[in-house]
Amino acid sequence: MTDDRTGKLNKLKALLHHYEKIAVACSGGVDSTFLLKVACDELGDGALGLTVQSPTVTEDDLKDVQAFYRASGVPFAIVRLNQLDTPFFRHNSPTRCYVCKTIEFTSMAKEAQKRGFKWIAAGINADDAGDYRPGLRALDEIGVVSPLKEAGLSKSDIRYFSRQYHLKTWNKPAGSCLASRIQYGEHITQEKLDKISAAEKVLKSYHLKYVRVRYHHGNIARIEVGPEERQFFFSTEVMDDVAEKFKRIGFSYTTLDLNGYRSGSMNEVLNEKIKNRVKMSSYGSR
Repeated sequence: MTDDRTGKLNKLKALLHHYEKIAVACSGGVDSTFLLKVACDELGDGALGLTVQSPTVTEDDLKDVQAFYRASGVPFAIVRLNQLDTPFFRHNSPTRCYVCKTIEFTSMAKEAQKRGFKWIAAGINADDAGDYRPGLRALDEIGVVSPLKEAGLSKSDIRYFSRQYHLKTWNKPAGSCLASRIQYGEHITQEKLDKISAAEKVLKSYHLKYVRVRYHHGNIARIEVGPEERQFFFSTEVMDDVAEKFKRIGFSYTTLDLNGYRSGSMNEVLNEKIKNRVKMSSYGSR
């Protein structure tokens, strides 16, 4: 396994040297931080970090990426934008991620070009193909490259090497934008994003590691925590405390997802509809 991983890392380095100069969209997560670190080590000033600051970015992610920039000395630029200015984004259809990534990466590509960088890379890894990911289509259309994926590096590979590189993100839980917490069809507003952010801060104050607060129609908060962390809520005192704090934030109802946290849970109903549509289509063609 180690030899296989080393081969993947060497392939990544070779790819980066092929590009010569590359800007990396860095969100502060495991994948993009690792990619930017390797790019900087291999290319020096030929690497640039680009980070979006917008209403959909969590404060924790922004703090993490800024801390990385300060500690590493990597050249970077902060790209400030507001997806809420775009009606198609606010309407929150199942193509929301496509619209969002188009806005973000078009803006970052312009910033990269201004600084003399032709190539822009995203931290997409070899595992990022299973879920409903319309945002990946936007990246393809813009011409964003995915060196981690091309090198065959999986999430576990990236965590392994991140630890070898002494990156603090090596064991950081997966992150996502705040808009991904809002049920499709429920309009996205600054108020809802603020409520989600405040509610997640409440849960993190209990030192829970995996935290998502999903916003559903009717002003309902659905809490997801790591499967092994669900037992934290098996106390009337804890449930009363969380419910009261969420009510003060502005949620009418607070629920706990009994299955616990899983990435892309907002896509589960959509994925099921797609599967059923495919089944019906196959049945009709028999």
